[in-house]
Amino acid sequence: MQYLRELLLVGLAVLATGCATTGAVPRPFPGADPAPAAPAPGAPPERVPAPGASTIPAAAAELLPPALLDTPGAMALASALGFQGVPYRSGGSNPTGFDCSGLVQYVFAQHGIAMPRDVRRQYQVGYEINTEEVRPGDLLFFKTASDGASHVAIAIDGMRFVHAPNSRGVVRVDRLSTPYWSTRLLGARRIE
Repeated sequence: MQYLRELLLVGLAVLATGCATTGAVPRPFPGADPAPAAPAPGAPPERVPAPGASTIPAAAAELLPPALLDTPGAMALASALGFQGVPYRSGGSNPTGFDCSGLVQYVFAQHGIAMPRDVRRQYQVGYEINTEEVRPGDLLFFKTASDGASHVAIAIDGMRFVHAPNSRGVVRVDRLSTPYWSTRLLGARRIE
């Protein structure tokens, strides 16, 4: 247990250092780029071996009830929180830069879940939930640029989410209560 606490404290220190150096003020998300094919609609996500042991940042561990740390979504959320401050990059799907669906695909893969690469296909994975039943790690989908899902984020709780918002932004936490996001929320899905 002491080892886990020390590991979480190191993660928090890394997060604090990375976030303190950004001065970017992102603007609203303009839309998402299409990407390669993925599993068939409605199919459960394919489990793949995790590329290595993944640690959960301390900031994430404090946000999540211990019982939820075992769910794939919550573990992916914890990883995503560790990437705060990473720049947005169109088509980006690794820690040098992410777009919204690239971030989701990457962090779920870190925990053994293969996700499609584009937003519209991610909107077909898992199962639909009522937005009032959102829990940590659920995916939130937004209609920002066209009909249907065009942006994806990972819920922290019913009011906050982490995402890669746009070309002038960085991976960050935003509030669902802001007028821009609240009027564009399309739905939520749970990955289990």
